[in-house]
Amino acid sequence: MESYEILWKMALPELEKTVSALSYDMYVSKLTPVDVKGNKIILITELKIFADTASGTMRDKIVDALKSVNNEVTDFEVVVAKNREEYLETSGDKFDDAMNSGSPVNPKFTFDSFVVGPSNELIYAAAKAVAANPGEAYNPLFIHGGTGLGKTHILMAIANQIKMVSPRTNVLYATCEQFTNQLIESISKGKGTGADFRKKYRNVDVLLIDDVQFLAKKQGIQTEFFHTFNELIMQNKQIVLTSDRPPKEIEVLEDRLRTRFEGGLLADVQPPELETRVAILRKKAEEQKTIIDIKVLTYIAELSNEDIRSLIGKLTKVIFAGKLHE
Repeated sequence: MESYEILWKMALPELEKTVSALSYDMYVSKLTPVDVKGNKIILITELKIFADTASGTMRDKIVDALKSVNNEVTDFEVVVAKNREEYLETSGDKFDDAMNSGSPVNPKFTFDSFVVGPSNELIYAAAKAVAANPGEAYNPLFIHGGTGLGKTHILMAIANQIKMVSPRTNVLYATCEQFTNQLIESISKGKGTGADFRKKYRNVDVLLIDDVQFLAKKQGIQTEFFHTFNELIMQNKQIVLTSDRPPKEIEVLEDRLRTRFEGGLLADVQPPELETRVAILRKKAEEQKTIIDIKVLTYIAELSNEDIRSLIGKLTKVIFAGKLHE
């Protein structure tokens, strides 16, 4: 879920308190958020009458609702368009929008949905500090540990938290593979695309890169990543990286990159102990609105002492088997 969607979703309950049910159904429900520009959220609607009403008689109430949930986005603009693609075409922002977007951030991956235990409490505390004060606490933050231990979850939790509190903050989440492929594509296309690539990755407030171990043995990619890293750090922009191993164990990694990765906070996440595994299973069962006896959850947790993904996989099989016999 993008920042403008989160902002509008938070503003709607406040707006519903100040307009009639008829006005809400007839006009407000016809407005869809598509962007944030400066202090202004951009809304679209298919008919001009809806745009005129929202911008006219309903303007003050919409502005008040926006201000009540965020003091940075305090205005709005309504554009007549069928969908976001049409809005981007007519506004000329389609190319810029594509360049500024990264991998989708799952809105379900939040700090609240992250189960904390002794094995991951350090990365949780560090990530919360980073989300609260980007660029000021633990920069860079380098999180490393085995696969399936929640590293991607914590990256997306940082992104979702910052977007919720400060929608105007430019947060980019991408995998290292995506960074690599886009760099190669920009080189192959030639003139102009290299500048677009750098604009995408260097004009951000928070850069979140997943699986940075894929930089191993890629000298050309490492050079570009080094300059991107330096540019952001010099501007006091926040960088958070994840890897399945610490920097010193990434093969053929340039010393200048290794020392920079180690220049912030290295946070190691370990496989969860039994109590945390049970807590994770209980939370996942609750999310699926399924009640499972604690003895069953404990038994599943005892069977799997590896990564969280395999743990959840076993739970899913149990839930599925239970539904088959209902």
